[in-house]
Amino acid sequence: MTVTEFEPIIKVIEEAYEIPHLNATRKISALLPYDYYQTEKRYPVLYLQDGQNLFNPMAPFGDWAIDKSLGKLAQEGLSDIIIIAIDHGERERINEYLPYYHPRFGQGKGNFYIQFMIEKLIPYINSNYRTLTDFNNTGIGGSSMGALISLHAGLSNPKVFGKMMVFSPSLWISKKIFKNINSFEPLEESKIYLYSGAQESFEHLPNARKLESIINEKMGKGHNINFHFSLNEFGSHSEAHWREEFPNAVKWLFFNNK
Repeated sequence: MTVTEFEPIIKVIEEAYEIPHLNATRKISALLPYDYYQTEKRYPVLYLQDGQNLFNPMAPFGDWAIDKSLGKLAQEGLSDIIIIAIDHGERERINEYLPYYHPRFGQGKGNFYIQFMIEKLIPYINSNYRTLTDFNNTGIGGSSMGALISLHAGLSNPKVFGKMMVFSPSLWISKKIFKNINSFEPLEESKIYLYSGAQESFEHLPNARKLESIINEKMGKGHNINFHFSLNEFGSHSEAHWREEFPNAVKWLFFNNK
């Protein structure tokens, strides 16, 4: 089989899926293993933000090409994962991914967005697809503001999200997140994959290093966290570098114990 034959089955769940918590609708897509309909398996799920930029080569800023990466991983025998891609809210993106009030960027609707995921979207996915529904098999991730809201979701809902894929998080906009990390009490082992490029904004790498330091300190005190920090010395704040990092993060989060 060629790599293309291993690429995931892409299904649009709905072009305008209702988000009552935000009085909005969003396109939501599922990327299923290439052999999903030939098996009876149940699969872990990774919920990714900024769906427009994940597998659309015509996206304005480029894309992660996760369909291509998943095809290559499947060719290696690592196909057992479902990805749910949630489109962002265009002009509302920053406010909907912002966990807290910000005097410039808005009230911060992030908690309503997370509430929608937990109360509506995740139950829907678990009811309509063959998923593994426990904490250890439920992940969340994204980049930039999408990474910030994913980190916040994981920290504030330790019973729900056992894995966090945090690429170039916009920590500068929400410094309160550091207090959340300090008080984070994982109930079971939480896996956190943090990526940063060294060529991003002036504040970016120092903030990522601060995040790394707090997590390492918590691990040193015996908190049940499995943490990996990946630094690209040449990495900028771009889809091109997140595309490169994605398969490494998926392997570490979902397959490195197999």
